[in-house]
Amino acid sequence: MLKIRNKRIANDHAAAARTVARIEASIVALSDDDLLDLADIFSGGAATPLGDMASGEMARRGIAL
Repeated sequence: MLKIRNKRIANDHAAAARTVARIEASIVALSDDDLLDLADIFSGGAATPLGDMASGEMARRGIAL
């Protein structure tokens, strides 16, 4: 029983990692204008993982709001 549960948990973690990788790839694929729009949406409130990803990509591209 424990092996099955551990395997399920490992599969869930792997699926979550794949989802995050797909989100990051989607952000990288955005045009500059769309990336600026995304960053603008998340710029007003508390820091979020999605906002941090957008800000990181903007810094990599050398663009700012």
